[in-house]
Amino acid sequence: MALGDQLGHDTGQVTGTRVLPPTEQGEARVEVSFESRGRLLDEEAVDMGTYVSTLGSDGVLRGEGQGCTMFGDGETAVWTGTGVGRLLNDGATSFRGSIFYRTTSEKFSSLNKMACVFEYDADASGKTETTVFEWK
Repeated sequence: MALGDQLGHDTGQVTGTRVLPPTEQGEARVEVSFESRGRLLDEEAVDMGTYVSTLGSDGVLRGEGQGCTMFGDGETAVWTGTGVGRLLNDGATSFRGSIFYRTTSEKFSSLNKMACVFEYDADASGKTETTVFEWK
């Protein structure tokens, strides 16, 4: 795998959590929503998203989510992502995964043709940091 350019970086805050019914195998599931601000494709952006994280019996977190990115000029993109993560000793979480964008904006249409990878970290207080790279 070759990572391409860094496409974006943002910081934010978890805005809500909700415990969901466990899986049929008894694995814990939690829904997390967040909002962040930063840059994507060198433009100011606000990102809102929600993901469901399942804690497997192997101790690995598996997550799937979706969200919306709003650019400073009013353009938008939606995204879906999936990743694997881990719980850290202090209550923080760390995920790595893939993300795919979809937009009708001509200005940001290059996102429609990219596979991207992300690094997402949330500390024990809910502060988040995300970095997105193009996957070449």
